[in-house]
Amino acid sequence: MSGTLIGVGTGPGDPDLITVKGRDALLSADTVFVPVAVSSPNDEPGYAERVVAHHVPHDKPITRLVFELDADRRDSAWARAAETVAEVVRAGKTAVFATIGDPNVYSTFSYLARAVRARVPSATIATVPGVTAMQDLASRTGTVLVEHDEPLTLMPMTAGTDRVRGALEDGGTVVLYKGGRRLPEVRAVLEAGGALDRAVFGAHLGHPDEDVRAAVPDRPAPYLSTVIVTPEREEPQ
Repeated sequence: MSGTLIGVGTGPGDPDLITVKGRDALLSADTVFVPVAVSSPNDEPGYAERVVAHHVPHDKPITRLVFELDADRRDSAWARAAETVAEVVRAGKTAVFATIGDPNVYSTFSYLARAVRARVPSATIATVPGVTAMQDLASRTGTVLVEHDEPLTLMPMTAGTDRVRGALEDGGTVVLYKGGRRLPEVRAVLEAGGALDRAVFGAHLGHPDEDVRAAVPDRPAPYLSTVIVTPEREEPQ
């Protein structure tokens, strides 16, 4: 009988923001996998691994899955990672893949899950939700994400300035994820739309190098950056 693959959201970075259910999944798993970029030094843990290491016993192994950002080598890296996880699942065991944020929001877990299911069709796939960066940044900056009947639009900065501009024009709260190198372009759109004073910024939340501001920087930022832009709201009388 095939085993189970569980995607566990570890939150933005602060080890205290993982859920109890997520921590329990890490502790009970037969194997815990974490993603690592091919460009990372061998001894440098990734963001999810830092949270995992905070909660699991030191003698519980953590297996790194190397992912390529280069398009020419990306597919082969995915195939190797999927086969490594599939070996555990084929054996009827439980594999956990830990990912920052939530496993169903812009996460590598969705790609891994599809590849593993293609290799082990009878595998059980499940997820444990995690706290997202927008929730953490909203909390840190005292920002109300949405209220009343306001909509919320979430997109990556890499979607392009036209889509960011369109989201602002549609109204409601706009949250922009990843792709911090595009931040100067995004900032220009916010300024042109009169929304710059309603925006907050955060990068590498919960990590030693975190950067949280009540203003959007005018220079490129790390890939793991978040911008929240709230709509104009009436002050209570």
